[in-house]
Amino acid sequence: MTGSGPPSPGGRSGVRRWRLVRARGEVPRRRAVGRSRRRGARWLLLGLVGAVLVAGAAWALLGTSLVGVRDIEISGVEITTEEAVRDAAAVTLGTSLLRLDTGAIAARVGALPPVAHVDVRRSFPHTLVITVTERTPAAVVPAPDGYAVLAADGVVYHHVAAPPAGIPVVRLEAPGPTDPATLAALRVVAALTPELRAVLAEIRAPAPTAISLALVDGRTIVWGDAEASDRKAAVATVLLAEDATTIDVSVPDIATVR
Repeated sequence: MTGSGPPSPGGRSGVRRWRLVRARGEVPRRRAVGRSRRRGARWLLLGLVGAVLVAGAAWALLGTSLVGVRDIEISGVEITTEEAVRDAAAVTLGTSLLRLDTGAIAARVGALPPVAHVDVRRSFPHTLVITVTERTPAAVVPAPDGYAVLAADGVVYHHVAAPPAGIPVVRLEAPGPTDPATLAALRVVAALTPELRAVLAEIRAPAPTAISLALVDGRTIVWGDAEASDRKAAVATVLLAEDATTIDVSVPDIATVR
């Protein structure tokens, strides 16, 4: 009689049983991929929220009156007026301070004849500050309605009824910043010594090479052109002591009196 064989240990039959075993690294990899995707989604969401917040802040600052102009503060004006500066600035109240082109505003205000320099700045939350530096007089030119005031660069920027104290009178045919005679005469003005200014009646400049000084006592200083004006002024100052009606310093190294 044939037996079925000895029983397996523990009473189990000899039938083999199979079970599936996953590769060791598969589950961790899938979990890591899942975590990475979740992190990416969170960062994407955060980025979208940040973009919305930035866009909202930009709209609030640029597109609303949150920092809109409510006041324009102007200082430094004496010859020109605050109204003229305000009109030249051309800033609409309510416009966001951040949208203003301060350089363009300064250029518009700087185009006013009396203005030499302009500083434009924002003062948050609602004020635009415009600080003006006006031109200073270098000379005056007789005009039908009084005297035209010249700056050192030849710009006519003001008119007055009488010459300001200490400002030389210059006779010119066509005063202006592009007129050669104007620019030459102003170089002479800049070189005058205090002694010459004290006795000066007026400067005559019919041409840039034919400049002369008329003194209050009737004497004349022949200057010629504006070259070597510092040297000419020094020589003319010394020769004021001479008993002469005409002092010629057009060639300062060989000045003459007569």
